[in-house]
Amino acid sequence: MRKRIQRSMVMVLTVTLLLSYVILTIIIYNRNLSILESEVRQEAKYIQAAINISGSEYLEEMDGVDWSTRVTQISRNGDVLYDTRRDSSTLENHSGRAEVREALASGEGEDVRLSDTVGQEMYYYALLLDDGTVLRASKSMDGLVRTAVGMLPIMAGLAVLMLVLAYFLAKWQTKRLVRPIYELDLENPLDNKTYPELQPFLEAMDRQNKEKEAVSNMRKEFSANVSHELKTPLTSISGYAEIMKNGMVRPDDIQVFSERIYKEARRLITLVEDIIKLSKLDEESVELEKEEVDLYDLSREIVSRLSPLAAQKNIRMEITGEPVRYWGIRQILDEMVYNVCENAVKYNNANGRVSVWAGNTLEGPKIMVTDTGIGIPEEHHDRIFERFYRVDKSHSKERGGTGLGLSIVKHGALLHGAKVTVDSTPGRGTRIEMQFPKAKQ
Repeated sequence: MRKRIQRSMVMVLTVTLLLSYVILTIIIYNRNLSILESEVRQEAKYIQAAINISGSEYLEEMDGVDWSTRVTQISRNGDVLYDTRRDSSTLENHSGRAEVREALASGEGEDVRLSDTVGQEMYYYALLLDDGTVLRASKSMDGLVRTAVGMLPIMAGLAVLMLVLAYFLAKWQTKRLVRPIYELDLENPLDNKTYPELQPFLEAMDRQNKEKEAVSNMRKEFSANVSHELKTPLTSISGYAEIMKNGMVRPDDIQVFSERIYKEARRLITLVEDIIKLSKLDEESVELEKEEVDLYDLSREIVSRLSPLAAQKNIRMEITGEPVRYWGIRQILDEMVYNVCENAVKYNNANGRVSVWAGNTLEGPKIMVTDTGIGIPEEHHDRIFERFYRVDKSHSKERGGTGLGLSIVKHGALLHGAKVTVDSTPGRGTRIEMQFPKAKQ
């Protein structure tokens, strides 16, 4: 970063120097031309006045003078009558010269061009004399290229000096600019006092740090909960097995103890299966392909599977709606609907009711599960999808849940781009809606 800033500053200075050189060359050229024009015009007017007073003999009398300006007298038909540099008889007709034509037409004329006689760029200024002839004064001048070449050594020396100075200044300035970045406290990004341009970056870093901390805390809590949840059935199984091993169980009670061991083992297997499902969903390592699933048929099948469990509590389950097809992973969709419906049965009151509706809405396919159960207090609505979180911890064991069902629902919804909402009031039941996105056309 430091090197890039330094190179950038030196490059900017280099471009600035080049532009300055070009602009300065043009300015100096135009300035020299302006001064030259003024001098030639003034000198031409002095000679014009002298010739008008003394006649053309004035030029012959001044013939021995070392003129810095070339003076030429031209007749109306373009013949050269006098020239300070060359024999007039050797010069070609000047009637086609632009400045001569203008002088004959309007009294004065001017032009800038390369002279065929002296081989240099010249400024020509012509005036009409009283006798009808044309007086022309001209002076050589440096062209734009010669001006640029003449300035090159000075500008090159100045450029070298400026670039050396700029290098050390850029190095010092870069070090000063990047120092606040090197001194950033990445653990507490918002506590840094630095450039306003870095504020969005620091805010994003702060959010990321908080997310990492939340994930870390969640993992710690998850590990602690997993250990506790696994230890509970294992302790029960170990305890019952030890009692049976030591012969402390009457023959009549062996079946009861065996059933308890079986139930705890099943609970343990279910817990492990749920943990594996969650891990796969967390890592997005689900390898199942998507297929077209009729959410109404899927819901009806799940209601049928849960009917025996509902019958134990005398809970009536019903399914309504219409066929609605959705492109998704059937196994994950099955687990989502099953977990929501199973909770509706487990946390329902005796003689209650569970209603399942599946169909199409303006937003897309939807599945809605409503029960007449114990309900969920509002302060728990946002947390029931957390792993191992239970609203009623005192009765969690007897209701048989692992605390991972709704977490699987949440992850399955994320995988399908669906939205899960909860509407529940204690004592009045719960309604959970799974809104799936509309199929893209």
